[in-house]
Amino acid sequence: MFYPVLWWIGASLKPNAELSLPSLFPSRFMWSNYSDGWVALPKYTFTYFYINSFKLNITTMLLTVISSSLVAFGFGRIQFAFKKVWFSLLLLTIMLPAQVTLIPQYAMFHKFNWVNTYLPFIVPSAMGGAFFIFLLVQFIRGIPGELDESAKMDGCSWFGVYWRIILPLTKPALITVMIFSFLWHWEDYLGPLIYLNSVSKFTVPLALRMFMDTQSAVQWGQLLAMSLVSIVPQVLLFFLAQRHFVEGISTTGLKG
Repeated sequence: MFYPVLWWIGASLKPNAELSLPSLFPSRFMWSNYSDGWVALPKYTFTYFYINSFKLNITTMLLTVISSSLVAFGFGRIQFAFKKVWFSLLLLTIMLPAQVTLIPQYAMFHKFNWVNTYLPFIVPSAMGGAFFIFLLVQFIRGIPGELDESAKMDGCSWFGVYWRIILPLTKPALITVMIFSFLWHWEDYLGPLIYLNSVSKFTVPLALRMFMDTQSAVQWGQLLAMSLVSIVPQVLLFFLAQRHFVEGISTTGLKG
């Protein structure tokens, strides 16, 4: 299973002439693939695209966590009319393929003059995500309701219960949401491809695609080197938060 990754690392250090050879590693290591690839695209270096990706992904991640936790708290703790119906409709949206809503969303965002901006990514993330809401609802249902009653007896409002009781206790699930949200937005290629037109707004996946468009002869070693560097933030985030991620997944839905 790890062999493709080893080939990827080896190929990122090869010149173009050796990519078709069966050897795993090159006869001469081309470390310059990384430095040359970083500045290979016209006008912009990969530093610029990384800054764009980090700004967009951190913003959407934080908005997703806040909005999803608020909605999940409502479904998990507050009684209101047609609660089961609304929750069922929420779950149905998970089963709806993204391709079905792609054209209507683009038409709507085009009317809003949001094309070639980050708003098509930021605004929906502020509305929560159905999968994340479901995940957090299952976690919140496992927290004893007596804690809410005790807090309300001490004068806490519903928001106070959410802020002081639920959020601290759902930390593992919230970190799980943060990891998933960051990973999904970081590697998203289709969304930026559809909504972003200016190179100055491109994210890392679109920058990698530019290797195919701006070079008459694609430097595959540089492209593979930059694609390898592009996964470093994802790998670091996962390993730094791995303990909370496993805890959030393993305890979701448990009672007690």
